[in-house]
Amino acid sequence: MRKPSIREVAKLAEVSTATVSNVFSGKKPVNDDLKKRVRLAATQLGYEVDRAASQLRSQRNKVVTVLVPNITDTFFATIVSHLENLAFEHGYDVIVASSHDRIDVETSRIKALMSWRPAGMIAIPCSGQLSESLLNLKNICPTVLIDRVSVHATPFDTVTIDNRAAGDLACQHLANAGHENILIAASNLSFPPIRERVEGAFLAMGRSQLTKPNVIELGSELEEGAVKITNWLKHNPQPTAIFALTNVTTLSTLTALAECNIKVGQDISLVAFDDYAWMSARSTSLTAIRQPVEEVAASAWSKLLERIDSDRKNIDPNATVLDATLIERHSVKSIMKQI
Repeated sequence: MRKPSIREVAKLAEVSTATVSNVFSGKKPVNDDLKKRVRLAATQLGYEVDRAASQLRSQRNKVVTVLVPNITDTFFATIVSHLENLAFEHGYDVIVASSHDRIDVETSRIKALMSWRPAGMIAIPCSGQLSESLLNLKNICPTVLIDRVSVHATPFDTVTIDNRAAGDLACQHLANAGHENILIAASNLSFPPIRERVEGAFLAMGRSQLTKPNVIELGSELEEGAVKITNWLKHNPQPTAIFALTNVTTLSTLTALAECNIKVGQDISLVAFDDYAWMSARSTSLTAIRQPVEEVAASAWSKLLERIDSDRKNIDPNATVLDATLIERHSVKSIMKQI
């Protein structure tokens, strides 16, 4: 069966072949109405872009790669989803890989991803220190790093949130509600954003002339973290509040509290990190720090496109730091002493 041509798509959509090309290549901006007409016509005709031929003509690979620590983590999966949408709108395909929080796997995945000869890569490192494999990309491939990076110690463009301010915001909210005995449920303190969230929490408590919170490392696995915090709760005086520093440590904390028959919002207060639909769908909805995930992905994509289009690779890296917000719900109980 003969494949439909770009001319047939242009004729059905009542646009030029150049417009069709721009819709699928992303070379030049096309207004939303024309995009819809072109994509509808392409769907009706069964037209598919021949990526290989297109790349040979342009001498540019229209593939970008994305590396994350764990694709099953909701935060990382959401980032990937936004990046895939942005890539599609600009005519790029996306190859995604997961390092499973292991440097040896990260090294292997980077080698595999680079075999595609991508136009660029967006990566979230698997550890607190950039691996040799990531650092080697500096002179090879336009690269943007997200999340697990120290913005002052990387040779790449970065997109992060102000984690210190986020930690401060959460603990100040708890302090304002009268909480002095707070437990921080961290994942891994070797990760820069986790350390910075703890530092921000300490700043808030210090400003309120309160004792620094206890900190427990739970790791990145839900079940393992739940066991650790359950054991901690059974062998230590119960805190009045818990600040969970990731969506996974939030789930571990909730699992442990259920195991110990401790009710959120009544027996203990809880501030979560990351804000997802299930957090507001609970019988006691969770107060949470919301990261601007869509903005993080958009900023990373914009930086990568700029590097790809300018052929400047990773010269003079630039850091973008975004603000998180506190979403107040019903999991924080005020225990302020009445005067």
